[in-house]
Amino acid sequence: MLWAKVKKMDFLLIAAVGILSIFGLLMVYSASFPIGQMYYDSGNYFFVKQLQWLLIGIAFFTLAALINPALYARWSPALVMLSLILLIAVLIPNIGVERNFSQRWIAIGGFLFQPSEVVKISMVIYFASIYAKKQSYINHFVHGVLPPVIILLLVFLFILSQPDLGAAGIILAACGIIVTCSGVKKRHIFLLGSVAAVGTVYFALSSAYRLNRLTSFRQPFEEFSENGYQLANSLLAINSGGLMGNGIGNSTQKLGYLPEAHTDFIMAITIEELGAAGLLIVLACYMIILFRGIFIAKQLSNSFYQLLAIGITFLIMIQAVINLGAISGMLPITGVTLPFVSYGGSSIIIMMVCAGILVNLSAKRES
Repeated sequence: MLWAKVKKMDFLLIAAVGILSIFGLLMVYSASFPIGQMYYDSGNYFFVKQLQWLLIGIAFFTLAALINPALYARWSPALVMLSLILLIAVLIPNIGVERNFSQRWIAIGGFLFQPSEVVKISMVIYFASIYAKKQSYINHFVHGVLPPVIILLLVFLFILSQPDLGAAGIILAACGIIVTCSGVKKRHIFLLGSVAAVGTVYFALSSAYRLNRLTSFRQPFEEFSENGYQLANSLLAINSGGLMGNGIGNSTQKLGYLPEAHTDFIMAITIEELGAAGLLIVLACYMIILFRGIFIAKQLSNSFYQLLAIGITFLIMIQAVINLGAISGMLPITGVTLPFVSYGGSSIIIMMVCAGILVNLSAKRES
């Protein structure tokens, strides 16, 4: 029975995730070598840690791909409660860890854990589960649409208080897509979308610091010494890469010029070293994930499975778009990592769980 399930899994999807993960591991090694040598006396420091996290992620991927997917719906209330507890805990002094003016992490045995990563997948599972159950009265706004949105608003506000506009926006967008695909009336979608847009704009404008962060991407070289420094160096890296790049390991920007070179801005280093060819490899893998995810959702008859497949697919894609938009100056910089590629334990593990669930659902296809 297990082998029969494995044979039905989408191996093209698995290949795309595998290529991104291995590619990311190699680029983490290249992008982090100088900083690892400088601060830890080992150029392999970040590579080894990323390899460890990737192996843990593969274990979670396997588990997520093999268990009964119906269990995700059963666990969704507990996952939401866990998410709220973690979001409260991260704001408590001596539990939450502050870095770069943001308190987004919890330290566990020397390992920095980012609760918002768990919240992303938890909220997608919860929304897919709850709106699948509400199909018989999905057109009723107060009873069918509103209750989960209140939970989402609470989660959104907790994450904004860290502050982490990037993660909050990703969760909001992914859940919004689930709502849109669930059969909710268009006028209800318009109402919710309008409220979300107004609230997000208000939050962005309510602080001069946040406003500067969100607008500095328009003219980074004019604000090079302040808010534009990171993006300006990212654009210099991208411009230097050209078609085929300067060669693996030959980035100049990773030598202390570009902050977060192995995390949020790893793709800028990738383009500098591998050029447009490196970018095309990554984009091709994401396109495979997008189209296979949609294809899988269309072939599922169970409402929960359909919404979950759509939610996970767009959770991955929205994060990728925000990251790539930020490093290229098309979107504001919000500290969002590139799925499967950027350095970071919380990110790689949760993304592998997402991929595992999507692969699991692929085995439930009817054709």
